[in-house]
Amino acid sequence: MKEEKLSVSVLENVQTSGAGYDVLRYIGLADLLGTEKDTIIYFMGKNMARKFAITTLGDVIYFFDQMGWGKLELMKEKRNRVLFSLLADSVAQRLHTKIKTDFLMEAGFLAEAMQQLKEIECECTVKTHDRIGKVEFTVFYTE
Repeated sequence: MKEEKLSVSVLENVQTSGAGYDVLRYIGLADLLGTEKDTIIYFMGKNMARKFAITTLGDVIYFFDQMGWGKLELMKEKRNRVLFSLLADSVAQRLHTKIKTDFLMEAGFLAEAMQQLKEIECECTVKTHDRIGKVEFTVFYTE
């Protein structure tokens, strides 16, 4: 039986304060998942993208915004990869907190969303620029 995908617009009705979400994500899940945390969080992001009807890059950008992940921008597209940047006050705050943060869920989501849009296998890497409060994602086409 095929599961119906959710519209990204359902996120308009979900409200959260960022601190509670961040504590659960970066402390609670880290303790629960242990040494496999990074891999599991990345694949959680990929699985999350499969649950939503992603039909345009605008849907991906909207999703990032509604999730409170930050402002996602397409920076450069090459033959075998796409470079995105993520900026926002919340991103800078996450990079400067004493809690160990990461952007693996976002990377997994972005890899799967681009895979849906481009219809080609994708993986995503993350590079943080702590000093300027910016994150770069590189989505690679793996086929």
